[in-house]
Amino acid sequence: MTNIVDVCGAGPRYDRTTIALHWLTALLVVALFALAEIWDFLPRGAPLKTQLHSLHISLGIVLAVVIAMRLGWRAARGRRLPAVGAGLQAWAAKAMHYALYLLLVVQIVLGFAWRWAQAESFQFFWLFPLRFSTVRDATLAHTLGNLHDITAWTIMVLAGLHAAVALMHHYVLKDGVLKRMLVDGDGR
Repeated sequence: MTNIVDVCGAGPRYDRTTIALHWLTALLVVALFALAEIWDFLPRGAPLKTQLHSLHISLGIVLAVVIAMRLGWRAARGRRLPAVGAGLQAWAAKAMHYALYLLLVVQIVLGFAWRWAQAESFQFFWLFPLRFSTVRDATLAHTLGNLHDITAWTIMVLAGLHAAVALMHHYVLKDGVLKRMLVDGDGR
C-alpha cells in the first residue's frame, strides 16, 4: 500500500478508511456532547431524559468501538502523511492529534467507569437492557461524572481549535491540509 496519493494535483490524501473513521469520530463526539447538553434542560425522571441517557451511552459504546478501530487501523494500515510545515507548527499539530486521541480514550474509560459506579441499567439502542454493575457507589459516580464533564468540554474546545486551524489552512493558507481529510469526487 502506498503511503501518499496525489489526486488531481490536490496533494497527498489519507486513505478512505482513515477519512471515514475521522469523520465518524467527529460526528459521534458532537452528537454525544449535544445529547448531554440537551438533557440538562429536561426535568429529572422525564422519560425523554432517560431515553437520551440510553442513546448517549449506546453511542458512547459505538464511539469506543470506532476509536479502537481507528487506533488499530492507524497502527497497522492507515496512511501516514508528512507533516505540513516544520518546527513549532509540526509539533503543535502532532501534539493536538495525540491530545485528542488520549482525551477520547480517557473519556470512554470515564464513561464506562461512571456507568459502572451508577449501577443503573439502560437500553442499548432500545434493543435490550444492559447494566455494568449492581452495586452503586454514589460518591465515586459523582466524581467520575464531574471528570467526564470536564473531559467532554476539553475535547470540544480542542476539537473546535482543530477545526478552526483546518479551516485556516484551507481558506487563509490554501495549502491543502483540509483536503487531505476529504474524499475527492472519485471517492478516493
